[in-house]
Amino acid sequence: MEINDRGRLALGGCDLVDLAETYDTPLYAYDEAALRAACRRYRDALAGAWDDGLVVYAAKAFLVLAMARLVAEEDLGLDVVSGGELHTALRAGFPPERIYFHGNNKAPWELAAALEHGVGRVVVDNLDELALLSKLAGGRDRPAPIALRVTPGVEADTHAHLRTGHNDSKFGLRLSTGEAYRAVELALDEPGLDLVGLHAHIGSQIMDLAPFTAAARTMVAVAAEVRRHTGWTPAELNLGGGLGVPYLPGERAPTPEDFVATVALAVGEACDGAGLPRPRLVLEPGRSIVAPAAVALYRVGAVRELNGDRVMVAVDGGMADNPRPTLYGARYQVVPAGRPRDPAAVSTTVVGRYCESGDVLARNVPLPRLQRGEVVAFLAAGAYQVAMASNYNRFPRPAVVFCCGGRSRLVQARETLDDLLARDRL
Repeated sequence: MEINDRGRLALGGCDLVDLAETYDTPLYAYDEAALRAACRRYRDALAGAWDDGLVVYAAKAFLVLAMARLVAEEDLGLDVVSGGELHTALRAGFPPERIYFHGNNKAPWELAAALEHGVGRVVVDNLDELALLSKLAGGRDRPAPIALRVTPGVEADTHAHLRTGHNDSKFGLRLSTGEAYRAVELALDEPGLDLVGLHAHIGSQIMDLAPFTAAARTMVAVAAEVRRHTGWTPAELNLGGGLGVPYLPGERAPTPEDFVATVALAVGEACDGAGLPRPRLVLEPGRSIVAPAAVALYRVGAVRELNGDRVMVAVDGGMADNPRPTLYGARYQVVPAGRPRDPAAVSTTVVGRYCESGDVLARNVPLPRLQRGEVVAFLAAGAYQVAMASNYNRFPRPAVVFCCGGRSRLVQARETLDDLLARDRL
């Protein structure tokens, strides 16, 4: 993000006000060079910290055909959680052997598709899925490579809706009940399955590295316990992602390099202490790759004076293209795209246009006095916004563009009113 010679915000060399004029609003704009740089930072950090590793992008944060193609070109793997994400990846030409298929309730047709296309790993989430996959994989030419998702019992300091590693999580095989160890035994007994490794993911938007260290040590201890009882040693240890990003001025987050170095050190020390060979190390960042690379652009509509120093501003988007403030209390830095240097003059609450009282994008943000028709930018808007967008109130979903070197390209078209009716039947 920069301020151009016209005194306006620009992304990837593209003037944000001009983008709003060209593509209309709401609009999501991604800096393609920033996306590629983030992928390379993770890839280079892991290559420098571990002999055999793979960075796998978590597609749930943001996925369109162009993003899948970019990730493939940067030599990362891809973590998908549905048949739709798998279909998108394959249509983009993503190498199936670098795809990791996650999810806590995969449908039989999704598992069958994963087997048919030869995905690199099916990450099995529970005993029911293990039985279903064993049935589907039986009789095939070669066993299906799998990993087992383990719930390590690690509490991450993040929003309750973003924690996934605690014992009451809906995800994974629990250590506390012995379920995880039972799954290892069952998987090893299935000729149609090739148990390659173990997986854990403790949550999202985590700003403290200590829980990652705890999860790494726990998972190595699990691997050591499994080897003592079964003789099997995991060739791969996947510790997921979850690194947080700063959304507001003054916030600080560990860097990708810090995250990778911390996990690699914890795994290495724990493996050496337990006498285990060092496995292939897999990490699955998502938010920290895409969130900082994008902005959401809205156009100001109604402006209401609440009192002398407070204003309510309505914009042409809201909770249907960005449900994060409503779901998680997410907060953003908001900037007038056409005059980012103007000093703040009034406490402004930015609301959306949807018929919910909870449709508030930002509360009490210090901003210049905004006028109808002005374009405002929400920074760090690249993760879990486009991915969660809906058609609530029958509004079309926004367009998405990639910007690079002063040029923009449409990577997802804005929905039309007729698109809203495409699935309806009278």
